[in-house]
Amino acid sequence: MASDFGDAALWLAFLTAIFAAAAALVGTRGDRRWVDSSRYAVYSFCALMVICVVVMEHAFLTDDFSFNVVATHSSIETPTFYKFTAMWSSQEGSLLLWAFILSIVSTISLAATRHKLRDLVPWATAVMMGIAVFFTGLMLLGGDVNPFTTISPIPADGTGLNPLLQHPSMIIHPPMLYTGYVSLTVPFAFAIGALISRRVDAAWIKSTRGFALIAWTFLSIGIILGARWSYTELGWGGYWAWDPVENASVMPWLITTAYIHSIMVQEKRGMLKVWNVSLIVASFSLALLGTFLVRSGVLQSIHAFGDSTVGPYFLSLIGVVLIGSTWLIISRLDILRSDRRIDSLASRESVFLINNLLLIALCAVVFWGTFFPLISEFLTGTRSTLAAPWFDRYTTPVAVILVLFTGIGPMMSWRRISWEGAKRVFTVPLIAAGIAFVLLLLFTDAANSIWALLIFTLAAFTVTALIQETWRAAAARKKSVGGSIFASIWSNATRNRRRYGGYVVHLGLVVLLVGIAASSSFETKQDIELKPGQSAVVDDYKVTYVHPTLTRTEQALVFGAELQVDRNGKSFARLNPTRQYHQITDGTGSPGIASYFEGEATSEVGLKAGMRSDFWTSVEPNTKEFQRRARMADGLFGAFMRQKVLPVVQKNPSRAEAVSAAATDLLSLTTDKVIAGYKKDNLEVPVTIRVIVSPMVSWIWVGAIIAIIGALFAAWPSGLLKRSRGRKKTA
Repeated sequence: MASDFGDAALWLAFLTAIFAAAAALVGTRGDRRWVDSSRYAVYSFCALMVICVVVMEHAFLTDDFSFNVVATHSSIETPTFYKFTAMWSSQEGSLLLWAFILSIVSTISLAATRHKLRDLVPWATAVMMGIAVFFTGLMLLGGDVNPFTTISPIPADGTGLNPLLQHPSMIIHPPMLYTGYVSLTVPFAFAIGALISRRVDAAWIKSTRGFALIAWTFLSIGIILGARWSYTELGWGGYWAWDPVENASVMPWLITTAYIHSIMVQEKRGMLKVWNVSLIVASFSLALLGTFLVRSGVLQSIHAFGDSTVGPYFLSLIGVVLIGSTWLIISRLDILRSDRRIDSLASRESVFLINNLLLIALCAVVFWGTFFPLISEFLTGTRSTLAAPWFDRYTTPVAVILVLFTGIGPMMSWRRISWEGAKRVFTVPLIAAGIAFVLLLLFTDAANSIWALLIFTLAAFTVTALIQETWRAAAARKKSVGGSIFASIWSNATRNRRRYGGYVVHLGLVVLLVGIAASSSFETKQDIELKPGQSAVVDDYKVTYVHPTLTRTEQALVFGAELQVDRNGKSFARLNPTRQYHQITDGTGSPGIASYFEGEATSEVGLKAGMRSDFWTSVEPNTKEFQRRARMADGLFGAFMRQKVLPVVQKNPSRAEAVSAAATDLLSLTTDKVIAGYKKDNLEVPVTIRVIVSPMVSWIWVGAIIAIIGALFAAWPSGLLKRSRGRKKTA
């Protein structure tokens, strides 16, 4: 059986990881044969994890309901594309995905360092494979999380994928976040290796900074996809709710951001060694914490899997990581301390340090707010939560200051900047900020929100500073070697990808924060109740409820509202927000049409997006009359089954299967008849329509794309660019 093959591959992967870790530890004594054996074992571990994933995906794609995970997270009716991605919708599949990605990043990191850091790599290998042992062992020995567990009897169909997860963003959101989480394992493992081997120079940082950048990039992609899903799918009108699992993803992102800035100081000045190893330990621990929150059900979240048996295991791993790492750092303080000190507050390293403190403060606020329910319950016996306004109150000022330092950092020199140098680099950005401030006061409503006004003003300062620094460097190169200014910009960028990729990232984050400030400060939100043909005015938009819509899919009733939106007397948009009521497919719901209203309900918003503003709508239909008719039809159908069908089956049991199929078809026809009658009567039933006019929401998505492009450019291996240029010259 396929399940036995997959289970055997998982056991072999578990044993291979144990061997790889043990061989690496033996190799730390200097015998290169053991080190090579451990590396080859890691490659084998990766191959075995590929086999496990292929077996699992094959089970989903072929509807092999003998697999418990397939039976509980897919169905025959599930679209093929979502069958492929259903693996990571389950707890078992998510753990398998974690181990699979870990095998890939471990293989890549060891292949890249096979001729480097000979004293350090064996320790790093042992750490990475120790974590691999944890995840594979958890699946095999942790209770009910083995992805290859089978069930008997085998059901004819599965329960299906959660309707909320059947969205394009959710197809790649989980693997993006997981890739970000898991990629942090590499710099963490090498940091531990550096501490144990007492090689705490910048060599381990140079070998692993690409993985830190990749982790940051994938975390960014995952976070923004989750925000987009929330905005378009959940029907509440926002993109960030400060949900515990949302917060769990943003905390390692914040600390990784601090780490990426901080390691530049160690590479350039040999400083902040303690800071850097502490940051990467914190980043990896927070990545594990994010996984723990999703798995444990300790905090309520729409993203969590609920109660499970793996939470304590994750908590134990986090404890081992924190206690062990802290002990190592303290025991190596004598070699981590640097003789160098920050020469001046007016220096790039000083700005980076302030930037790091702000990011840590922001993370601390999010951490406190996220875990406040547990803290309050521990101290008072009552679980209390902190809502979005609390988070906004304390994170907004820090975000404003971060925008300022995003512009200051690139303009500062290492060690110190002179007064004359400061005047030269700060004059133009300050003038731009002053002009923006005046224009905002004169021609916009920005004065109504002091925080938005500050972010807009500082955004002008930062963008001007980034453009100025890019232009100055390009002008200097143009003067030196000739060519156009744009060719000089590209040449500078390809020669210093980290610097210019960082500029693009900073630009993207500023655009994103401007979008957040505008949409959250100047949003108009209104719930209106309309009957067909009625209209209401929201801002300067006229919303007309044209007519209701009602359709049926294989597993859902879809109630909608056809809306005509006019602006300034002209047609602006035709929108059709819907509310979908999904049938329960696990056999626990009521038989008949009423079962549609016992399952999951999801929303599809009606959206007209634009760079200036988004016009967003959702609908809350009044289904009372339809449910009344459904109950009447279900009663008649049930009576027919009891009086006419059941006696036939009792007399001739062999006809049960054929009669059941005929009854299913008859129920489908009955449902269609109820829908047709409801639509034909054209009832004047009012619906509640939520209308939100959000300025500049699209800037959030555009800013995120810009930042991700910058991060990918910064992380791109320099050797590839050199080989590319070499091929062009040869051609």
